Amino acid sequence: MNPVIAAFGMVDGQLAVGGIPLGRLAARVGSTPFFAYDRGLLTARVAQLRSALPAAIHLSYAVKANPMPALVGHLAGLVDAMDVASTGEMATVLDTAMPAERVSFAGPGKTEAEIEQAVAAGVVIELESVTEAGRVVKSGERQGIRPRVAVRVNPDFTVKGSGLRMGGGPAQFGVDAEQVPDLLARLVTADVDLLGFHVFAGSQNLDADLLCRAQRQTVDLVVSLADRLPLPVRYLNLGGGFGVPYFARDTPLDLAAVGAHLAELLDTRIAPQLNEARVVLELGRYLVSECGIYVTRVVDRKHSRGRDYLVVDGGMHHQLAASGHLGAVIRRNYPITVGNRMDQPAEDTVTVVGCLCTPLDLLGDQVRLPHADVGDLIVLFQAGAYGLTASPTAFLGHAKPAEVLVGTPPPAGRTA
Repeated sequence: MNPVIAAFGMVDGQLAVGGIPLGRLAARVGSTPFFAYDRGLLTARVAQLRSALPAAIHLSYAVKANPMPALVGHLAGLVDAMDVASTGEMATVLDTAMPAERVSFAGPGKTEAEIEQAVAAGVVIELESVTEAGRVVKSGERQGIRPRVAVRVNPDFTVKGSGLRMGGGPAQFGVDAEQVPDLLARLVTADVDLLGFHVFAGSQNLDADLLCRAQRQTVDLVVSLADRLPLPVRYLNLGGGFGVPYFARDTPLDLAAVGAHLAELLDTRIAPQLNEARVVLELGRYLVSECGIYVTRVVDRKHSRGRDYLVVDGGMHHQLAASGHLGAVIRRNYPITVGNRMDQPAEDTVTVVGCLCTPLDLLGDQVRLPHADVGDLIVLFQAGAYGLTASPTAFLGHAKPAEVLVGTPPPAGRTA
């Protein structure tokens, strides 16, 4: 069995989320489709990272991966920091126990109004351009507050193997590395608290060697930039890029190798030359993807010219990535099963389609599943990241699905 599926466990032949069998959970939610996230799997993923990475590494959750308030609140008790990409996400995080000074705000195109909010909140504003830096300085002057800032650097190297490249060439993200010294010269004379740097070169990387190379190049770049600062670097965000295996041929990231390399970097490069820096890994997908499922009910089974179709009440308007239309070059099937028939053999070859009036609404193409009919529950895995909020929920006017966080919460207080 796929290890991502096996992690949830079974009760009475049904997939279980947080120990609750799927049929009971569907009744509790009250309708399908819905997303369900497992608290225990979230907690276990953070613990896995803590055990593999050096203790000096600070874990930051990239809220864009999944901004569900209950999930963000749970992670606020487990991670060291959070990164937001809008004032909406910032408001969600500031409603948790996460201190504002451990919140970073990244992303191009921050408006003056958003900058005013971020300065007032006291979060770390990661500067994406010279223009944005000027706006932050002026906002601080207007409010009588010294803004806390870091420079997001568009590196002069690319990261092979990344699903999405976020730097290395012309980019809307960050300040080109060769332009950073001039910006630093302006910032050191302005009334801002200049903390350090953020470099994020690519995402969804399953190759530990390539990821380690990118981290090494990032540290080398920041060391060279630090020479232009008359004050120590106190913040070094190495980005993330840790990938998860979505498809059968994907090999999981060798987390132990990444952890060992980070330990070496800390000892040989960061401690000697950036010894005051708080070193941050910013992870989104890697923290939450495997904790979540998307559940949709079969409303029709039909046969058409040699193919059997399961038509479900959900679709790509909720889980766009599984349809292959969120950056995929070649469409492949996400892990999928019949959640209320886990103890039955996969003997049918079927195509699972959604309820939208478009042939693009494809959730499983010629997949082997236990026999399913009207009323059965189809489950798509790897739905914890970039699911609901990364999908065109308004398309064709269908109702928005529910989201639930399931499982026993940890004891009060921070657990990691």
